[in-house]
Amino acid sequence: MAARELGRAGKRVTILEARDRCGGRIDPLPAAEFGYRAEGGAEFVHGEAPVTRRLLGDAGLSLLPLEGARWTVRNGAFSRDETPERNSDALDRVLSELASDMSVTTFLDRYFAGEEFAPLRQSVVRMVMGYDAADPDRASVLALRDEWMHSERSAQGRVVGGYGPMIDFLVAECRKQGSDLHLRAAVSAIDTTDGGVWVRCADGNSYSADAAILTVPVPLLQEIALPPGMRDKVAAATQLGFGNVIKLLLRFKSRWWTSIKDKNLSDLMFVISDAAVPVWWTQRATEHAVLTGWLGGPPTGSLADLDEAQLIEAGLASLAQIFGLSTQQLKAELVAARAIDWGKDPFARGAYSYATLATRRVQAELSASDGSAILLSGEALYQGRDMGTVEAALSSGLETARTLLGD
Repeated sequence: MAARELGRAGKRVTILEARDRCGGRIDPLPAAEFGYRAEGGAEFVHGEAPVTRRLLGDAGLSLLPLEGARWTVRNGAFSRDETPERNSDALDRVLSELASDMSVTTFLDRYFAGEEFAPLRQSVVRMVMGYDAADPDRASVLALRDEWMHSERSAQGRVVGGYGPMIDFLVAECRKQGSDLHLRAAVSAIDTTDGGVWVRCADGNSYSADAAILTVPVPLLQEIALPPGMRDKVAAATQLGFGNVIKLLLRFKSRWWTSIKDKNLSDLMFVISDAAVPVWWTQRATEHAVLTGWLGGPPTGSLADLDEAQLIEAGLASLAQIFGLSTQQLKAELVAARAIDWGKDPFARGAYSYATLATRRVQAELSASDGSAILLSGEALYQGRDMGTVEAALSSGLETARTLLGD
């Protein structure tokens, strides 16, 4: 996104991409595997997302709003998740009146410690870890309040054809503008020179430029050799929250879950449970017989030692528990499977960022335009409401390019 904006302004741009593909944590999988370009990484468009929607329009892509019901499973019993959690009005009231920031854990201990609030606490913690991939002991409750209480909070959609075509469009735009794109070019060092910057890659190649925009995920900032002044600045990035996600995609012969346990689940979009892999969703309203499993935040640590085959086994066991089936029944229906632990990805080391008590201060420090020829950008630097989203990444790239251009 930054390269496209700079190219539009007539700048000569070189893009150094560590992977053998563009997109990073947008990771479309081969269509032959799942019957469509399933998303190994980012999948949904959240909220208003004006930059994303504008880019999709430029690319001639459309957005499909999510339809269907969210079901909850407790002790094997399915129920539509249509009624608000008991005491949710009290939660909204306390949040709206809260003046000082604190962690989510401290907030719940201080205001909702009673036994009568146990279901509410469980719901909040599940949301923080599952949706935000955040640690409740570190996550800022004021930042999450802004996210949760926003009027567009629940609006979600999918890009028709997935995020892959959007990335393909950006790459084509950059090439059309004359940008040079180098794949498998992992940057190992950046230094400043009298005339700008010098960049060295792990493959031994080096490049010089007037300026560099560094867009790697937060955990990788510490692994690139930087000038002394930048090293001090980057050290503060450890105070930004950065969570992990394990995502599973299971393709079956049929959409067997639409009618099970004498229930009509044909409207199933999400199912929430207490299984090891607690959240699953469908590709409704398409005919694709694919279930996607999701485990986010600190609980991913409990499965960190599992390889892909073992993660798939854990996913099948969770589905068996949720739907009251045997894993053997599910395996007999299984056509294709993938399990992606983003914490093990060498160029991500996790899924996406979240706000801690220090995040807004650190973001301001890292994003400050101090005349340096090295700028930092990415979803973790986005100071808007929805950190950790594609919208945050695109917006940050756009803003950083404009900063460099002096707009």
